[in-house]
Amino acid sequence: MKKTIRTGTFAFLFSLAAAGAAMALPANIPLAGGTNQPIGHYEFCKQYSDECGSTGKDKGPLALTQENWKTILNVNYTINTDVQPLTDMEIYGVEERWAYPDAVGDCEDYVLLKRKRLIEAGISPSNLLITVVLQPNGEGHAVLTVRTDRGDFVLDNMRNKVLLWSQTEYRFLKRQSSANAGKWVKLQDGRADAVGSVK
Repeated sequence: MKKTIRTGTFAFLFSLAAAGAAMALPANIPLAGGTNQPIGHYEFCKQYSDECGSTGKDKGPLALTQENWKTILNVNYTINTDVQPLTDMEIYGVEERWAYPDAVGDCEDYVLLKRKRLIEAGISPSNLLITVVLQPNGEGHAVLTVRTDRGDFVLDNMRNKVLLWSQTEYRFLKRQSSANAGKWVKLQDGRADAVGSVK
């Protein structure tokens, strides 16, 4: 049976964008130059080299429509429901391994599968970017950023709700380049700076 979720209207989407604007944060995460590729992604790219090269001409952020918003929500929900969370040590007996999940996976595995499904649904790879973040407890985590004309939205295996990046509790560190899926860029998450300036 195909799983679906209620998508509501674009009102939720616009309220998120408005909230980001009210906080004086850009809708899209600012970039801060090139950086190193995570080792897990490097190893993944050795196995799936066709998924780690140029994404072609970057036509800019995805023009968000009611239809592709529903697709994004459904892919996030379905994979979060179908894949059960386990660590790489529990699955493979190693600390770090990025792979497409079957029934179980860790955060990177969820991201890889969501990215694959959304590419299959017609969204450009240049707008589906694996992203490394820091959780409030200091632990690293991976999410999928969908780059849109309404801002950068985050698909996370720890929640079914798709949020604007600035509405999450994460500190954004780096993500894939929109021009080349095998290259990575640093992110400039200005929220910590803003908090620091108030103290």
